Amino acid sequence: MATAPYTRPMLPPDTFRGTTILVTGGGTGLGRAMGQYLLSLGANLAVCGRRREVVEQAAAEMAEASGGQTLALPCDVREPEQVEAMLAAVRERFGRLDALVNNAAGNFVCPTERLSYNAFNAVVDIVLKGTYNCTLAVGKQWIEEKTPGTVLNISTTYAWTGSGYVVPSAVSKAGALVMVRSLASEWGKYGIRINAIAPGSFPTEGAWSRLRPEELGDDDKLDRIPLHRYGEHQELANLAAYLLSDFSAYITGACITIDGGAWLRGAGMFNELERVSSEQWDAVQAAVKKRREG
Repeated sequence: MATAPYTRPMLPPDTFRGTTILVTGGGTGLGRAMGQYLLSLGANLAVCGRRREVVEQAAAEMAEASGGQTLALPCDVREPEQVEAMLAAVRERFGRLDALVNNAAGNFVCPTERLSYNAFNAVVDIVLKGTYNCTLAVGKQWIEEKTPGTVLNISTTYAWTGSGYVVPSAVSKAGALVMVRSLASEWGKYGIRINAIAPGSFPTEGAWSRLRPEELGDDDKLDRIPLHRYGEHQELANLAAYLLSDFSAYITGACITIDGGAWLRGAGMFNELERVSSEQWDAVQAAVKKRREG
């Protein structure tokens, strides 16, 4: 059987030769998939995450697989001082930074009335504040140095539709998407482009264990996706690379949806969790607590 075109690399192999790209939350999941592809296209890749061992292992494995240059940077994007130190380390190693991918995120499903203030703040601080911290830090540097740059945010379709059961994430992603559009208008004169991608269902081990807990049963039906399949990591990486590259030089302030048409079938990716009983939510929260303590 022939390989589907969307599972194959899209851009020329030297697309990012001589450029440096930073991917936050780049040690696992979609961040790692994007980073691996950017490396294969010639980029110098910096990856950051809160867990040192995860980003260091990911960076080493990606460098070995591609023969490219990587830099692992432990960083909590919620802390501006750590973000500034991270950018300084990138410049010390590679001499420049050409693009930023805001991929770091935090999310979990929960009825909003069950959330503590701290739980709500934890998601907002990573997704909204972290995105703002990184974008502002790199933007200030590019403007001061009079150099162009590109920012890509990983958003979600419920940034504009809203969704129950992930309210902290929806609030944060909505704010970050408005920031994309606002800064695209404001910073275009500096040669800075800012865009976003809104992915649908792209299976990853970490995200799906938090957002599709087995205690809730199988609630992710393919019949909710018009194209009747999940996304492949390579097709998301292809889109991300295109938006970061000079091939998309006339695109800014855009948010491109890549979800197989799922959002057209109904607003709110997680609204179907209305059917989950209180007892099931108790089981979910007990399981989450047990995994954290384990």
